[in-house]
Parts: sequence; C-alpha cells; structure tokens
Amino acid sequence: MISLEELKQLSANGEIDTVITGFADLYGRLLGKRCDAEFFLENIAKTGTHGCNYLSTVDMEMEPIGGYAAANWEAGYGDFHLVPDLATLQVASWLDRTAIVFCDVQDSTTHELIPVMPRSVLAAQIQSTNQLGYTAQAASELEYYLLQESYEQAHSQHYHDLKAAGWYLEDYHILQGSRRDGYHGELRRHLSSSGIPVESTKGEWGLGQHEINVVYTDIAAMADRHIVIKQCAKELAEVQGVSVTFMAKYKQDQAGSSCHIHLSLWNDSGNAFAGEEALGRVQCSNVFKSFLAGWIHHAPACMPFYAPTVNSYKRFQHGSWAPTSLAWSQDNRTAGFRVVGSGQSLRIECRIPGADVNPYLAFAAALASGLDGVKNEMQPPAEFIGNAYDQADIPHVAATFGDAITEFSNSDFIRQSFGESVQQHYSHFFNTERLAYQNAVTDWERQRYFERI
Repeated sequence: MISLEELKQLSANGEIDTVITGFADLYGRLLGKRCDAEFFLENIAKTGTHGCNYLSTVDMEMEPIGGYAAANWEAGYGDFHLVPDLATLQVASWLDRTAIVFCDVQDSTTHELIPVMPRSVLAAQIQSTNQLGYTAQAASELEYYLLQESYEQAHSQHYHDLKAAGWYLEDYHILQGSRRDGYHGELRRHLSSSGIPVESTKGEWGLGQHEINVVYTDIAAMADRHIVIKQCAKELAEVQGVSVTFMAKYKQDQAGSSCHIHLSLWNDSGNAFAGEEALGRVQCSNVFKSFLAGWIHHAPACMPFYAPTVNSYKRFQHGSWAPTSLAWSQDNRTAGFRVVGSGQSLRIECRIPGADVNPYLAFAAALASGLDGVKNEMQPPAEFIGNAYDQADIPHVAATFGDAITEFSNSDFIRQSFGESVQQHYSHFFNTERLAYQNAVTDWERQRYFERI
C-alpha cells in the first residue's frame, strides 16, 4: 500500500500517471475508471467520482436487467458516488505507471453506502463483528487453470480443445511447475511488489492447475486483495499470450478450482478461537464452538454466496477434493469445514466456495452465520472422522443452483442478517443467471439430439 503523499511523489516523478478507481460488481469483476493521476490527486481523492448505477444490475454481458429496485429504467439509471478508500491505494506493478484504489459505492444524495453492492454487504457484517468486540482475519486460497491459448484465441475456438499448460497432474511437482514459472513466478513477484504479500504458488490436482496463497490478514483487506489477485492474473496472462480461468469447473474430466476460506475472530487478547475447551480432537474456546456451529447451520441458506453460478455446482463431486457434505473435522479434506492450526493459529477452513466466488459476499456470509452462532450460543455437531464422501446421513451441499436459490430466497436468516433489499436483489441476480443457462442450447444437446432424436 502507498500513501497519498507517496502517490504525489510518484506522480511528480512520472512513475505513476494513471489511477484506477475501481469497485467489484455482483460477479466480483473489477469495474471503474482509469483517471489521470494529477486529476485524481486534485479532485477525486478529495470528492470522489461517479458511475452509472446500472452497474448494480448488469448481467455478464453488461446488459442492464429489469426487475431491480436499486436501479431501473423507470428511475432513469442515475449515478452513484464512488468514494476512494485511500487505505487501499496501491501500485499495480504489472501495469504501466498505474495505481489502483478501491471505492466505496454510495448513494449520490445521502452519501450512505448502497447496501446491495458487495463491498457494502461485507462492511455491514464487519460492523456487526466489531460491535460484538471482535475483528476478523481471513485468507482465500485461489486455484486456477493456466491454458496455452490467449484469451482471444480461446474465444475464437469457442473455448474448445484448449491446451493445458501441463501434461500430467502436477500437485506439488516442482519440475512441472518450473516449466511455467515464467507465468506463476511473475504473478508472485508482481503481487508482492504491489503490496500483496505472497506465501506461495504450487501445482494443483489438474492439468495446468495451480494455487496461489497470500498472507492471512484483515478480512476487508483480504477481500480487496482477492479481487486484485484475479485482475493481475488475467492481465498478466493477456500480456504473455496465455489465459487463466477461475471457473469452478472448467472441464468435466478435470478437478474443479476451489477458493478455500480461512477465518478466525480476534479481540484484545488475541485469537478468540483459542481456548481450553475440548471439541472432538480440537482445543478451543466457546466462541470457536458457537461460530463453527453457526457457519455450518446456515450454510444451506448462504450457498449462492459461496457458489454463485450454475457451473459452481458441477464442482461438488464425490472424491473430487471439493466437499459434498456439511461435516466438520480436524485436518480432513473430505469435510466441508476443516479445522486447522492450534492456539493462536486456530482457524476454520471452509472448503465449499469455488474460484468463481465473489469474496465480499462469501466473507459476509461466513461472518453473519458464525456471529449468529455466537449470539445464540449454538453447539456444533460432533466431529466427523473418516471419509465424509461416503456418509449419506450428513447434510449435503445443494445439488443444483436452483435448489440453493430457493433456500436463499425463502430464508428468514438471510432477510434478518442482510436485510430484505439485499435478499431480493441477489435472489433476482442469481435467478437471472440461472435462467440464462436454462434457456441456452448447449453443445451437449446438439451432440445428443441433432441426428438421433
């Protein structure tokens, strides 16, 4: 991160001449403007800028969708106010003379956060966390596939017959990773030099699949970092003439890409999850027990915040490293909730989200669920030991996107925790995405029915 004074110096020296004023949309895409650095310093840093509020209603093709209360044709699609959060100002070393700052999206008249925007959804849950005397720390472990075609080539091939950047499973293999470290190494170096401390990259369980881990930090900062990681990864791929995908399941015969979430609560005494209580094989606090219980209990209602596309649900396969059950266990990768660490490093890893997740929404869902558990002193189920894939009597993740949306839309917990406007907005958003897929004619259908039906 850099200060405003450091930006002034970099601008005066000609090292930075562009500032991206960005925010995440409902999909988690970085939207915004590229601003002249001097103009940013003289104006936007003080008073903010504006963007069309239709951006809270668009689909993947940037088409404004009707039926939203937050913005619509009847209200004229006015502006919302983009207010830079100067604590997020950072150099984007992979771009030419460019810095990035995240903006809070506010109502242009009241200057209050627009509650349906993803960063606002998380901010509300962080406020609730703070009111209970806690802060939250988190990390998201992103997996992705590296393909040898450029994005333009992949598009022209209709994303068929893409060549993976690897020809055998490279999980932890240094040799295979070395072959493509011209990409992965550049990703590590650019993120580190841009203010995002990287722990490691490693080969994963698919052809050309990798994982990147960054340092555990404040939950709001981690959500912003998650967006920058994906942006950097894609833009670096563009420069190198390759492509990366963060689809949850990009190919039927390859492993899905996950985004495991690690989370813990902290207070003045340190990690609030640490304690002397026994829970299965875990030594923990009562706060830990209740937070884990709430997170598990409300997972069905929150599923669209963890798995936000039709494709998300194709990742949940038996024996695939993606969880199918809502069990918890100590250091067990077959369970949806894996407890790792001990003492001050004790934390919960939720293995449900895929790499397509919007981090603001997933983190908000985790906090809302866990805090509800703490407030109501919920008790978690007994620790599961064994292979959770083989257990039919354990609650399972939703089988389809439609099932998950129905649970989300009808949930009193969602309405009480996030507000009716957020529940309605995202129910409409998720249903729009589901219907777009439902009405599509796919290659599978043509191959199956074109001649033989």
